[in-house]
Amino acid sequence: MCTTCGCGIGQTHINGKLIQSHQHSDKPLNYRPHQHSHVYEHNPVPAGTGHSSNTIHLGTGIAGTHAPGMSQARMIRIERDILAKNDLYADENRRHLSEHGVFVLNLVSSPGSGKTTLLVKTIQMLRDRLPITVIEGDQQTDHDAERIRATGVTAIQINTGKGCHLDAHMVGHAIQQLSLQNNSLLFIENVGNLVCPSAFDLGEAHKVVVLSVTEGEDKPLKYPDMFYAADLMLLNKCDLLPHLTFDVDLAIEYAHRIHPALPVIQISATQGNGMPEWIDWIMAGCRSAATAKQDQKQFDSTFD
Repeated sequence: MCTTCGCGIGQTHINGKLIQSHQHSDKPLNYRPHQHSHVYEHNPVPAGTGHSSNTIHLGTGIAGTHAPGMSQARMIRIERDILAKNDLYADENRRHLSEHGVFVLNLVSSPGSGKTTLLVKTIQMLRDRLPITVIEGDQQTDHDAERIRATGVTAIQINTGKGCHLDAHMVGHAIQQLSLQNNSLLFIENVGNLVCPSAFDLGEAHKVVVLSVTEGEDKPLKYPDMFYAADLMLLNKCDLLPHLTFDVDLAIEYAHRIHPALPVIQISATQGNGMPEWIDWIMAGCRSAATAKQDQKQFDSTFD
């Protein structure tokens, strides 16, 4: 479970096969004992984010959240245990992927932001340049995975049941079922949710948050942890701006209140605006991942 919403009680399926999520009873690839401790602190919400005297704010305790009948101290203990176990799997995923030069992006957003359409367009622009694989996360159905497979790349579906986010244990199972190529690109499309996925490292290189102009400009203020955790923000569906009252500058200003250094690309997956900049950003990451793999190989050979 996660302490934000208590999810994870249901059953998780990967390509229709049942696995146990959040139990962490199976050891990850090349398991090694966890040798360092974690300290998790709730990131404070910056001043001026809209709280008034008429707001019932349940996130001010030391745990940063609230659950009926559970003390703040107990919530912190549970969260530390869950996240420490998750980080064990995330670290192992990252090590395994890095050894093979696989560049991994975790796409996160609210439902309906256009992640899958953006991903399809991105794959169409990149599939002749490098190997691409996709892990799709949804509570139910494999509709999005089928859309990805129609582009000609391999996609594996994780259905989380009642769970509202992917975790590193689930992703590790999916990686074991994929034949990832060296120096390739792996997209993880997370469950549509701007809350819980912010806390769970999957072993990715970067979280990319997708905000569409059909949502509110104040999404970064309402869901600060996600925008704080992201390394890039894609402002999607910009072709619709002539038909909306969405304030682009205000949305970016709000995002920078939470994460001042957050890069932003204004994009339209359907019309192609901003796509070249997005593609260049991805390719730069792929080159860095491949170079890091070679550097590590040379380092290892030096001390063999």
